[in-house]
Amino acid sequence: IAYYANGVLGLLLAFATTMVTVTRIFDAVIDPFIGVFIDRTETKIGKFRPFIILGNVVMAVSSLLLFYGTRLIPADMELLRYVGYTLCYMLLMVGYAMQTSCTRSGQTCLTNDPNQRPTFTMFNTIASLVGMGVTMATASIVGGQVGFGTEAFFNFLIPLVIILSAALTALAVIGIAGKDRKEYWGFGESEGEKTQLKIKDYIEIVKGNKELQRLMVAASGTKFAFAVATNTTVGVLLYACMMGDYNQFYLPMYVMGYVFSAPFFIGGLRISQKFGQKKTLVTFTSVALICYIGVVVLLGMWNPNDPAFGLSLWSTEGGFHLTLNAYTLIFIVLYGLGYGAYYSTADMAIPMVADVSDYEMFRSGNYAPGVVGTLFSFVDKLVSSLSTTVVGIAITAVGLATLPDTDTPYMEGMNVLTIVLFCIIPIVAWILTLIAMKGYKLTGPRMKEIQAVNACRKDAIADGMTVEKALKTYKDVEDIPAEYKASLS
Repeated sequence: IAYYANGVLGLLLAFATTMVTVTRIFDAVIDPFIGVFIDRTETKIGKFRPFIILGNVVMAVSSLLLFYGTRLIPADMELLRYVGYTLCYMLLMVGYAMQTSCTRSGQTCLTNDPNQRPTFTMFNTIASLVGMGVTMATASIVGGQVGFGTEAFFNFLIPLVIILSAALTALAVIGIAGKDRKEYWGFGESEGEKTQLKIKDYIEIVKGNKELQRLMVAASGTKFAFAVATNTTVGVLLYACMMGDYNQFYLPMYVMGYVFSAPFFIGGLRISQKFGQKKTLVTFTSVALICYIGVVVLLGMWNPNDPAFGLSLWSTEGGFHLTLNAYTLIFIVLYGLGYGAYYSTADMAIPMVADVSDYEMFRSGNYAPGVVGTLFSFVDKLVSSLSTTVVGIAITAVGLATLPDTDTPYMEGMNVLTIVLFCIIPIVAWILTLIAMKGYKLTGPRMKEIQAVNACRKDAIADGMTVEKALKTYKDVEDIPAEYKASLS
């Protein structure tokens, strides 16, 4: 988006990068309001599907206006270009907020089985390979040929994105259809259930749910680091400006990152099912932290005048031949393991938000997946929204007036800049994640106890007991009948 504003529309780089932050903040601010609407929505096609469908329509329309409509504004009407770009981008964020809110809040009705819920991360990765993976791989190839800041680049990419997004949205609607019904919303429908939360209830959720607070700290920091490290500009700095050949390195390294992710996803699923998602998040975050310290050392050793201390995969001089060296092999192993570990946890917070939502129902009796999910995403997006601005400020710090492209030559200071953006920021975020997770109580065994208590309360409410009485009668696992405890063994 920053490349489009700066390269195609000719808007100032500082404005282009800052507006990414501003609109993401706008996106974060409207999230809780959408969460309230979700919690209060009940239609013939469910609670979540209306927002999934409408969100995709809004994104498609706003994308067409943003990437094509703004070009129709004459260059001499510069102010109108700025205004049009901003309004279209904000509309895009409204649609985006609708869909991402459902991604988090819809988890609660899909399943509450601690063995099933972690599988979301694996299936989400498969969908990402189809959606974001295909898009980013295509973008790297096309951008490497025609440039990222050209009309030709966006003319090819945007229709592809809209079509893929619509197809994946259709699959999402089909997937949730069987569970987007009253009987799967909280304790189920009964006269005693609180269906309309008040403002004070939302305030109490934020203040009282400590696990939500800890997860917000952990996940938002990691999301920010991921957004910075995988920013297109950072990839250009590393593979084009430093290593000298973006087309040679970016796509192979990107693919290898996915390859290294596979065993982590499989292993993470097993660990999460046996010990809980907290265990997987802490373990893999630690692996990524250690590996990226090694990547810092490698990039610190980089020497543009010594081929032995730089990335090299192949050469076409005098015919195609491999030029793989020890430096590249070590980089592939450290980067691959580190990327694989932290990429496999990138979306783990989404099913963990569902755990937190079920914990809120256990703690207070409130079924508020929309608000819990969007309160989490509020902080998550607020922090991650800074990523593009941070990259933009960093770029200007080395003396560049525009974002670097694949033919931008190396400048003094780019090495340090790349190390900070690519490694140091993620390392700091992972340290904060480990600190936040230290006090997180929703382990695998504890979630099984919480689900057993919630199941007992739900049955009691279905038999006529009020929510308030069910909460007082079945306070914790020791208070529920033996048949509900059987699921804990």
